[in-house]
Order: sequence, then C-alpha cells, then structure tokens
Amino acid sequence: MPEENPVVVPTIDTVKMTNFVKPVLGLISIVLILGYGILSGCTPTVKVDPPSEPITINLNIKLDADIRVKLEEDAKKDIATNPGIF
Repeated sequence: MPEENPVVVPTIDTVKMTNFVKPVLGLISIVLILGYGILSGCTPTVKVDPPSEPITINLNIKLDADIRVKLEEDAKKDIATNPGIF
C-alpha cells in the first residue's frame, strides 16, 4: 500500500496580509469617494422660476353671430307688435 502524501497548505502571514490589504482598501475608498464627488457635480439641474409679470391670455372672440341672432329675433317681435313703424 502506497503512503499518502500529505497536502501542504501554505501558511499566510497575517501581518504581511494586513499591511497589504489596509492600503488597498484605503485607496479603493478614496477612489470611490472622489468618483462620487465628480459624478454628483455633473448631474443636470432644472430650475423652474415663476415669471415676474402675470400671465395674460387674450381671447379675441367674435360674438357677432350670437348678437345678430338675438337682435333679429327682437326686431321681428317688435315689427310684429308694431307693424306701422316702418
């Protein structure tokens, strides 16, 4: 029966690892904060200001036809009641 070879697990020096990880995480956080600052400075803004003068709407509508119909009806009634006017 052959002997089993033991698995060699490399040991990690935690002091060296933390000395490497802390600056990298610090650098990543600085890059993210600067990136957020740059991107938030470029966001478009929309301002809606009320006008200084009131809004006026001109309604130039001819009411000529309605007035003529009423006048014609009134005139027909007056002529019918007083036929000798004209």
